Amino acid sequence: MENWITRLVAAICAAGSIALFWTFGMFLAVPWREGRMLSLDTIELQVVAVPLLVGLAVTWGTLHILAISDRETNPRVYAALRTLLVIASIAATFSGMSWSQARLPDSGGSKAPAENSPPAALTPSR
Repeated sequence: MENWITRLVAAICAAGSIALFWTFGMFLAVPWREGRMLSLDTIELQVVAVPLLVGLAVTWGTLHILAISDRETNPRVYAALRTLLVIASIAATFSGMSWSQARLPDSGGSKAPAENSPPAALTPSR
């Protein structure tokens, strides 16, 4: 019973860390897309670094909580959960980047003007 309570707390912490990695990916999308990762200003660096560092800290804490319940008694379960957490964190980062890039305007100008203009029925005639 105690292991399940510990695993539940670890799952809540893991959900928080995954959300932080998603946020990291969301804020990382614009500088990544513009190719200026090495020239971030201080505000952008803070916006990108805070979710990353806090997400890493929460993930580290989650792994310690999981170690309390499963490292000695179920090492395979611990290894599987640890691997799953790392994969989910990486996937959350890419998911946040994808979500953010889907909402950014197209910088290449590849959209046709007809897509950006209102339908002819809604355009007032003069």
